[in-house]
Amino acid sequence: MLLVADSGSTKTQWLGDNRCRFETIGFNPFFHSTASILSELKKNSEFSEKSIEFKDVIFYGSGCSSDDRKKIVYNALSVFFPNAKVFIGHDMEASAFATYVGKPTISCIIGTGSNSCLFDGKQYTEVVPALGYILGDEGSGSYFGKKLLTSFLYHQLPEATNRILEEQYQLTKEKIFEAVYTKPHANVYLASFAKVLSESPDKDFVYDLVKEGMRAFVKEHVCCYPDYQNYPVSFVGSIAFNFSGIIKEVLSEYNCEVGVIIKDPIERLFQWHKDQ
Repeated sequence: MLLVADSGSTKTQWLGDNRCRFETIGFNPFFHSTASILSELKKNSEFSEKSIEFKDVIFYGSGCSSDDRKKIVYNALSVFFPNAKVFIGHDMEASAFATYVGKPTISCIIGTGSNSCLFDGKQYTEVVPALGYILGDEGSGSYFGKKLLTSFLYHQLPEATNRILEEQYQLTKEKIFEAVYTKPHANVYLASFAKVLSESPDKDFVYDLVKEGMRAFVKEHVCCYPDYQNYPVSFVGSIAFNFSGIIKEVLSEYNCEVGVIIKDPIERLFQWHKDQ
């Protein structure tokens, strides 16, 4: 049996033969050890019981961009799936496979984090690196979460948006500082506030903020490719999906062709491997 996984920093979606599905937290080797990954997997008793049935496990994850980081995930999965041949790849590869429609495509991820590559159907190329939530991740959930919390702390938010953070999330400077500077997985914490963009009645504020972030993403992660206007630009990820209208506007400003925009790549990714 084949099992394919797509893992961001927030969640991992697993899809196998016979439509077998599981969902776990996201596993990023920058933030998770082999032991913590294995421990988290074992919490799911149904998944644990099923694990012995899989013969091929293909895992694509954020942070899995070098051999040493891939090994952290591999060592956990090879124990959890004792009868399987395990392959570890980067989540950028998963995005490339899921968005390829028969011609070279600039494939982008905008979820908890953000990144892009150019894929021609056989090889993918990255021109600029993903810098993570502190230095980069333009247009991502963590990017917008950071913008919201910074504006909240500087007392610069519109009244209705500010009220949401105060009343619904009970935010204080102390809580924010503890989560960002002391606790693990600050990127996931920041990204959790991106949903405020959909909750806020301050539509003009949200529109301007999202458009600014998407322009920053396109400038850094699309325009970096030579002749970028000759390729369709496709996206995977919840933020890209939820704000696809604004993304299309920004791509139009740069005279770019819009490719596919999908929330979760797992279905198309699984089919890619079945076709191969």
